Amino acid sequence: MERKTKVNAEDGKQELVITREFDLPLELLFTAYVEPDIVEQWMGTKVLKLENKKHGSYEFETSDPKGNLAFKATGVIHEFSPNKRIVRTFEMEGTPFPVQLEFLEFEKLTDDTSKLNMHIVYRSVALRDQILQLPFAQGINMAHTRLENVVSKLK
Repeated sequence: MERKTKVNAEDGKQELVITREFDLPLELLFTAYVEPDIVEQWMGTKVLKLENKKHGSYEFETSDPKGNLAFKATGVIHEFSPNKRIVRTFEMEGTPFPVQLEFLEFEKLTDDTSKLNMHIVYRSVALRDQILQLPFAQGINMAHTRLENVVSKLK
C-alpha cells in the first residue's frame, strides 16, 4: 500500500516535516482535528478534553481490552486559527519521550481537496531519530487514511 502521508527527516535536524493531501474540503479536514467525536473515530482514542483556543489544552487516552491504560497524550494549544493553523505541544505520558512542539497548517488546494503540513520539533536529533525507529511513518499514514475515510462520510 502506498504511503500517502510523506515524512521528511533531514539528517542532523531535530524535526520532522509531514505532509498529506486529502480528498476533503479544507473545512472538513480542519474539523477532523477539532471535533472530539471525530478525533475519537480516526485516532481510535478517547478524548477527555479538547479546548480549541489559545492556551487551551487537550487530553487523549486509549485503554486495552481489559480497561488498562495503554496510551495517554496531553498538550497545550498555543495558537488556534480556524481552517488555517494549530500550534500545540504533544506529550506521551509514561514514555521516555519528552514534550514535542507541533505546527499544523491546513491548506486549501481546490474546493474538494486540502493539504495538511505538520512541522514537529523534538528536543534533540537523537530523540527524533528514536521516534523514527518506531513504526511512526506507517502509523501516521494509517491514521490519516482513517481520518479521510471517517470524514468523507460527512460530505
